[in-house]
Amino acid sequence: MNGSYGPTRWQTSPNLDLNQRVAQRQAAGDPLVHLGFGESRLPAFGPLVERLVAGAGRNAYGPVEGADSVRAAAAGYFARRRLPTEPGQVIVAPGSKPLLMALQLVVPGDVLLPRPCWNTYAPQARLAGKRVFGVPIPEACGGAPEPAALRQTLRTARAQGHDPRILILTLPDNPTGTLAPPALVRELAAIAEDENLLIVSDEIYRDVLHDPATPFLSPAEVAPERTVVTSGLSKSLALGGWRIGVARFPAGPWGEHLRTGVVSVASELWSTLAGPMQEVAQYAFDEPPEIRRRLADSARLHGAVARAVHRIMVDAGARCRPPTGAFYVYPDLEPLRERLAPRGVTDSPSLHRQLFDQHGIVVLAGHHLGDDEHALRFKAATSMLYGTTREQQEASLAAPDPLELAHVREGLTRIEEGFHKLCA
Repeated sequence: MNGSYGPTRWQTSPNLDLNQRVAQRQAAGDPLVHLGFGESRLPAFGPLVERLVAGAGRNAYGPVEGADSVRAAAAGYFARRRLPTEPGQVIVAPGSKPLLMALQLVVPGDVLLPRPCWNTYAPQARLAGKRVFGVPIPEACGGAPEPAALRQTLRTARAQGHDPRILILTLPDNPTGTLAPPALVRELAAIAEDENLLIVSDEIYRDVLHDPATPFLSPAEVAPERTVVTSGLSKSLALGGWRIGVARFPAGPWGEHLRTGVVSVASELWSTLAGPMQEVAQYAFDEPPEIRRRLADSARLHGAVARAVHRIMVDAGARCRPPTGAFYVYPDLEPLRERLAPRGVTDSPSLHRQLFDQHGIVVLAGHHLGDDEHALRFKAATSMLYGTTREQQEASLAAPDPLELAHVREGLTRIEEGFHKLCA
């Protein structure tokens, strides 16, 4: 394997394990600032709850790929994003994660990943018996490999007898909170054409662009015959615990072959998306005005708080890409290495421990995301700062300036004070 991509085969996913440990510490009374888990910390939107209740009577299994009405709604969702889609190209599932795993089981060949990337991609590939090749990301953004490095990785891997066939992109990106620009997406799509790669475009954060005017190009627009798009409602509508995912497959014989394979895997692993969740999915993917307003309000909040945390990191002396999507920042404390070394901070694990144990700030260490273990980088999930109660979270969402709210300011102040002490 090229790069350091997370846990060994039978370990719990590091972000889920960390979240459980933090919950235990908080239950014991530890006042932690939890930035280590990628959850959109907002309440379930009232109309979504109403649809869930209305769907409670849908207790039959139904089609593996999802009901016709749900897939038609999802097809409309994609079509409104410049991806003309027929319902037959769509599968819904209990989250996008099982759809990504099913693709790993169906598509042969090894996997190319941006480095760093979401900590689930590589373990899934290994569970499917594949090798993983990490490719560094460009200076400007994450979620996509640097093109020249991608070509070199392909040459080297094939010269060593390996068979990379799948390229995974994340648009916008987890962990950096940035978006690959259209020119870069076009260049990577051209490489995929030249090298006969399947692109898996994870677009679960597409509706969490901080500025709706930001140009977004899906590889499915420029390489439609070789791109599978995955998405879901966990991030944009804060429904992580409800587990609603969707995949869009290419039109034509190869796309139908991929889709048939994923349906086959689904029939043995999860059977179908739960009926009440299909009721929710149909309503959400139809995007009535109240859903569009909720998406816009959420994206505005995510952007305001992510930018505030970014400023704190930069003011502390870190390098950090300005966030433009999702709800993450990915600071690099390399400029502070000499200052941190006397405190025992020399690599990603020791930086995580110092922040956790000495300053009560919880982050996800970069080496869990495929990054160099000796680097001083981590992911901070800024969405965890919106409050601990439904009332606080709704207030954060409604506020013209959420940074003026006492509970948001308190979290930001604790982060600022902790990094001032760490880096002083």
